[in-house]
Amino acid sequence: MLNPHPTRYAALNGVLHDLVTGAQDALRESFVGAYVQGSFALGAGDLHSDCDFVVVVHDRPDPGQEAALRALHRDLPHRDGFWNRHLEGSYAVLADLRTTDGLGRPWLYVDHGHDSMAWSEHCNQPWTRWILREHGITLVGPCPVELMDPVPDEVLRSHARDSLATLTMDVLTWCPPTLAWCQRYLVVQACRSLYTVRTGEVASKRDALRWAMMHADPGWRPLLQQVLADRDLGLDPAAAPRPGSMESARAFAAYVAEAA
Repeated sequence: MLNPHPTRYAALNGVLHDLVTGAQDALRESFVGAYVQGSFALGAGDLHSDCDFVVVVHDRPDPGQEAALRALHRDLPHRDGFWNRHLEGSYAVLADLRTTDGLGRPWLYVDHGHDSMAWSEHCNQPWTRWILREHGITLVGPCPVELMDPVPDEVLRSHARDSLATLTMDVLTWCPPTLAWCQRYLVVQACRSLYTVRTGEVASKRDALRWAMMHADPGWRPLLQQVLADRDLGLDPAAAPRPGSMESARAFAAYVAEAA
């Protein structure tokens, strides 16, 4: 039976219902279960969040199933409403998901707000697996702990540590430094990675910022407060970073990489 109230937003729950029933129709007997992960699973989802999902499948979608899923996600973002434009997720193959031996294998993926799909490892990462297993919200199907082994602590920490070495370059490759949202994203990702290195767990963006205010050098507190306060501004393609803030974000990312 489909979970009728997975989030506190009735409209989002309706969109998730459409997603699940559409995926079930497309996948038929290959459908295993559907889950919310990401910020909503961590208890931090709000109107500025996207809704991350994982649909687990017995086997890699065959050409007919893939075509049906692509048609579903080509349609969803163009329906009336808000939340149908704020979904992001993957169709995880059960055998890949079971152990971390399957890390990095590509799954059929739809990016936030997009109407086209691609094969990508985006959702097949240690931190997404950890959230799904430890905090995932079941929409329908078995509990995630029945489908996947725990993510070993050192796998989570080492991937977070490695990501910090190239974080600034990786982020600014696709997110221009002339955009205020990108300045905030760089700081947030540095905070989240440091949190994982230190704790062996994964925090939401907001909670990672608050944790960093307490545990990072106090000299970074004004930057962290600025990023937290500006989060409600959302993504504005015309908004430039505050003067000097991108330089501070780069310096903070370098500090975190060294601290980790």
